[in-house]
Amino acid sequence: MTIIGIVGGGQLGRMLALAAYPLGARVAFLDPAPDAPMSYLAQQITGAYDDELALDMLAQVSDVVTYEFENVPVTSAERIAQHVRVYPPPAALGVSQDRVEEKSFFRALEIPTPQFVEIDSLWDLEAGVAQLGLPAVLKTRRLCYDGKGQFVLRRPDQLENAFRALPNTRLILEPFVLFDRELSILAVRGADGDSACYPLVENHHREGILRKSIAPAPDIAPQLQDLAQDYVRRVLDALGYVGVLAIELFQVRDQLLANEIAPRVHNSGHWTIEGAATSQFENHARAILGLPLGSADARFHSVMLNFIGALPDTSALLQIPDARLHLYDKAPRAGRKLGHVTLVANDAQTLLERADRAARIISLEHTTFSR
Repeated sequence: MTIIGIVGGGQLGRMLALAAYPLGARVAFLDPAPDAPMSYLAQQITGAYDDELALDMLAQVSDVVTYEFENVPVTSAERIAQHVRVYPPPAALGVSQDRVEEKSFFRALEIPTPQFVEIDSLWDLEAGVAQLGLPAVLKTRRLCYDGKGQFVLRRPDQLENAFRALPNTRLILEPFVLFDRELSILAVRGADGDSACYPLVENHHREGILRKSIAPAPDIAPQLQDLAQDYVRRVLDALGYVGVLAIELFQVRDQLLANEIAPRVHNSGHWTIEGAATSQFENHARAILGLPLGSADARFHSVMLNFIGALPDTSALLQIPDARLHLYDKAPRAGRKLGHVTLVANDAQTLLERADRAARIISLEHTTFSR
């Protein structure tokens, strides 16, 4: 029996485990929290992500190891890789964990990105703003997710306070991109180089947190899908990647600008559980187990809505036709992802009606689904 080891025990690992079991695999995982969302689903090794003893224990019980979040220490992934296969490769973590290295990597592959300036001092910030103009976004180079570790700068008098407020002096400054919409492309690659791409997804964020994904993204010209697939395949091949990878993108008219890589299964791919021929979680498991990849084609029109901070009336949601509920077994907390619901339909109009009904139940303020 093949054992998949997972570094991290959150909801992504939970859904990955649920997809791996029907393939005949079993799962063990490493997480410092004894009540991690995966704790009732798999064998847990409780320890820090840099705990060498815990890392060695995970390697010993696993035939292959993966991870469910991108801030796993690269040295930890490399240590595990001394004993057992690790997919995606640790090099993918290194690229994704530093925003300057990430954007430089994109540009080396001739994938366009927003402009950027490295910031190590307040003087750098003033010079960067003079170069890029305002508004601009100041971010930490590392550990910046869900809106954390960043400031939107709109006036020159905000610069010093923003610089002092960020805990890391290694920063990056980018222009505030006036995009048409935010998109993501998810793809999976096997060790043999075979790959499959999911359709582009339209994403809506508020306060830096993903609230809604629509799949396939409406009104996507075929050449835009082809362009996104070309970009993601360049990344997969350059990294010798195995597993699922997401690229978050800005659409600016007929151009796609790469924002960041997620070297793992991704929140914007949750719709694939019900809406695609093969979910991102099953395809990730297939890839790392050396099994043939499944089709990434969409089966329906889908909308995924996150539950942030509190759970809605789940009984009311389940009264909506073809609503599928996913709860993560996490305690409510402001800004925390507690679950999601996916709505599917055979046509776009029916989907919009169901999604609007769900949004009213979830009370997603400032959200509309009509186009």
